[in-house]
Amino acid sequence: MAFAGCATSGTAPVDARWLAPAQAVQLAADAAPRGVKGVFALQVRATGRQGEMAYLNSETDYRDQRNLSIALEPQAVRQLGERLGADPLEALKGRRILVDGEARRTTIVFYADGVATDKYYYQTQVRVTRAEQITVQ
Repeated sequence: MAFAGCATSGTAPVDARWLAPAQAVQLAADAAPRGVKGVFALQVRATGRQGEMAYLNSETDYRDQRNLSIALEPQAVRQLGERLGADPLEALKGRRILVDGEARRTTIVFYADGVATDKYYYQTQVRVTRAEQITVQ
């Protein structure tokens, strides 16, 4: 008895209409420097801010190579705050979200005393400019 084609992948999406973080990271790496458009599903495990930008992360450590980081532009943060009635970083932590956008591998450079070093890592980001790009499940 043969079972050709019956193997399953641990990275299969919950629903074929969206991509899991692991799939987004792999596809963005394969497509670099271009991005990959789609709808990305993730549980927000960590949040953060840097300057005016806010971030929703699929992993507790944003430097984890498996992390999919949702980069929220200031306007999207304001719109989400109005829609949710709370700070989006607090309201979305622990929640499952769908994000419509483009996953792109981004180079993150390390700085020492305000000066860029030769050290860096890659982070996969989806930039959100409008609150409508995010659906809370």
